[in-house]
Amino acid sequence: MQEYIMPANSKKSGLILGLFTIKDLIVLSIGVPISVILLLIFRTAGLLMLILAIIPGSITILLVFPVPHYHNVMQLLTNIFKYYSGRKKYEWRGWLKE
Repeated sequence: MQEYIMPANSKKSGLILGLFTIKDLIVLSIGVPISVILLLIFRTAGLLMLILAIIPGSITILLVFPVPHYHNVMQLLTNIFKYYSGRKKYEWRGWLKE
């Protein structure tokens, strides 16, 4: 019988409030205040200006939204970018039959 020494949620202890890294909080602390400032500037300027003012905060909230198998959407997009822009030559390591 195998017993696991480490609990399944051990990575969450390194996160702030169990959800956020420092990078996530920096992104949130930049995007959401920009939306709030834009909303204060364009109070009754119309529906289009309201939508444009909400976009920075919405994007930052979507970036730090958690997804399965990854930390959040920002980490998923980073991994996809690194995969497609990285080196595609893989070294074979294994048994060689001569």
